[in-house]
Amino acid sequence: MTRIKRVINWLMLPALLLVLWLILNQTIAPSQILLGAVVSLLLAWAAMRLRPLRSRPKKPLTIIRLFFSCIADITLSNLQVFKIIWFKPQSHTPGFIRIPLDMKDPHGLAALACILTYTPGTVWAGYSDESGILTLHVLDLEDTQHWIDLVKNRYERPLMEIFE
Repeated sequence: MTRIKRVINWLMLPALLLVLWLILNQTIAPSQILLGAVVSLLLAWAAMRLRPLRSRPKKPLTIIRLFFSCIADITLSNLQVFKIIWFKPQSHTPGFIRIPLDMKDPHGLAALACILTYTPGTVWAGYSDESGILTLHVLDLEDTQHWIDLVKNRYERPLMEIFE
């Protein structure tokens, strides 16, 4: 049973790549399906060799909650950045924050980097493996503690549940 699960998990990436191939080519011709299948299998095999560390995400409900939380935060951040740029361009105070992170899993850190960078007005500026300090650039930095609490409670804690 475990072997079947591994094969199914391994075939997820080629299946997604094949669907993407067919969408980009805008056809479901048998020749394109065959070519897409061969290319996607080769790419998945090559990707496996480049990525020796495997991820085992847990808690699917936490993943769903985090996803919708990120969508809401990205939407609100878009509106806030819009207001800053169009209505009060001189009133914001950009700055850097140093946030101590407890998370060590590289997949969780990568997900956190994506979440913070996808959110308008924030950019992951650096991370130190030794100290666990994240450097975050914020477009409108009024309250440093607010940003520290937001990153640690809203993003880091669920990501630790998922990846650690």
